[in-house]
Amino acid sequence: MADIHVVREELLPPVRPPRRHLIAITDLTRDDVERLLATARSFARSLEREMKKLPTLRGRTVVNLFYESSTRTSSSFELAAKRLSADTMSIKAAGSAVDKGESLKDTALTLAAYDPDVIVIRHPHIGAPHLVAGNVDAHVVNAGDGKHQHPTQALLDLYTLEQGLGRIERLHVAIVGDVLHSRVARSLVQALVLLDARVTLVGPPALIPRGIESLGCETSYDIRAIEAADVVYVLRMQRERMQDGANYVPTLREYTARWGVTPERLRPGQKVMHPGPMNRGVEIDPRVADAVDALITDQVRSGLVVRMAVLYDLLTHGPVEVKVAAMEEVA
Repeated sequence: MADIHVVREELLPPVRPPRRHLIAITDLTRDDVERLLATARSFARSLEREMKKLPTLRGRTVVNLFYESSTRTSSSFELAAKRLSADTMSIKAAGSAVDKGESLKDTALTLAAYDPDVIVIRHPHIGAPHLVAGNVDAHVVNAGDGKHQHPTQALLDLYTLEQGLGRIERLHVAIVGDVLHSRVARSLVQALVLLDARVTLVGPPALIPRGIESLGCETSYDIRAIEAADVVYVLRMQRERMQDGANYVPTLREYTARWGVTPERLRPGQKVMHPGPMNRGVEIDPRVADAVDALITDQVRSGLVVRMAVLYDLLTHGPVEVKVAAMEEVA
């Protein structure tokens, strides 16, 4: 009987551990964040070589599924996968079966038939990445779902802060603008608080969500609150997410006059960030956007190495320095 029992166990398929996903900052611990930032630093060093491509994800497949327009996020994920030697496939809703009425679930099941290793998804509806994760046998990365979360943007912002100011802990970051509709703001507040930074949200009362202080941040309706911050993080007015007929601010001109970030409202040496795309002359003065203390271009550069780190971490989850050194030798 014992022998028969052993044979039956051997016939069972191996139990696969549950897939790891990155859908929200709350999926991460402080150790996870610090590991990802360390991995990004290692990749940044590797990209200083003449031969920038690494073989670490050779044979893996990364699918980029974007239901919303994107330049920075989609291009950096695609390039990140290619720099790690993964095969990539990019799908945009426009021109696909989505135009014919195909549901997100059916699209996910179609992609699952190709056996991808990672699916990166951006979608206008909150919860879309969870739906995909429940229908595919692949790691899912949330590249933005509605006004909910954008975790890799928060991670690249942390990396930019660490590189530009040398630390994150005890920094004071003022996030200014349309917090209500911003997935970037929600993810960034959670990430900064996780690493013991201080966060103040600044903007019109109608664009600061009620109860958001529960995330561990402060709020202010006075633009002068940015004076005390080390970093001023400017948000775009998310007009595409605003309900028709809703008057969050009287006019864009009045918004600019009262909450626009101008040189006169900044202290010398204050760092300025913006997730893009920028509405120059609305939420941010062009002189601020192009100033030497702006870290906006640095954020774009950070996006590549951070998204390389995320893909690498999901698919290998191993020691950072040793593996990157080994990859460079193979390359």
